[in-house]
Amino acid sequence: MGSKEETLLAKRFVDLSRQAQQKNIVLFSDFLNLNELNIFRQQSSELYSDFELYGGYELSERQMIAFLPDALCYDWNFPICCLEITPSNARFAENLSHRDVLGSLMSLGIERSMLGDILVDETLIYAFCQEKIAGYLMENLGRIRHTAVLAKQVMPKDLKIEPKKESAQGIISSNRLDGVIACICRVSRSQASQWVHSGRIFINNRVTLQAAYECKPMDIISVRSLGRFRFLGHSGETRKGRLKIQFEKYL
Repeated sequence: MGSKEETLLAKRFVDLSRQAQQKNIVLFSDFLNLNELNIFRQQSSELYSDFELYGGYELSERQMIAFLPDALCYDWNFPICCLEITPSNARFAENLSHRDVLGSLMSLGIERSMLGDILVDETLIYAFCQEKIAGYLMENLGRIRHTAVLAKQVMPKDLKIEPKKESAQGIISSNRLDGVIACICRVSRSQASQWVHSGRIFINNRVTLQAAYECKPMDIISVRSLGRFRFLGHSGETRKGRLKIQFEKYL
């Protein structure tokens, strides 16, 4: 996203906030990625209204913003639906990836901003989407790659899977963010530090420019274009006093 697009997006957030306050109604953004959410947070001091963020479930990465007027006096809900996608015949189902699912959804003419997180676990898939396109997706999503599928709406509380993760471990000298990133991404510490200072690193969905940040157990570390990790903490020390760490990589 270029600087011009970022400026327009920032102005859009302020405008939605102004409209929500003036009209005394709740207005919503599209689903936003981590970079777009960071642009929003940089504008939060200029908003005219309160706000909430949500992506359909607790650990969501892609989220919507609800702009809430001060005089709000009615109940409201985020216009987010969760679709459960399963193979029509499990015997002939392929092992589908996140990319496979996203590609099939986008091929239906759907903008990425209408879709939230996609969770994939063997033959069970959950896709979060804007409420207004849920019916269209259920009617028209009949196949992912060569696998015939069925999509139905479910309540997020009924999710049977969480984001798929892979456990790993490494050795670091301290909990400094640049050292942790160097370990989990297998790059040099100077490269990791450069990523931090260039705004590519998010801690718990918030950008951080501090390479000296001390990572805490259960921190979610997102590295733009490389993936998302959960820092679990220490599991002991080496003979030389270096720290053994455990972390999870989201697949």
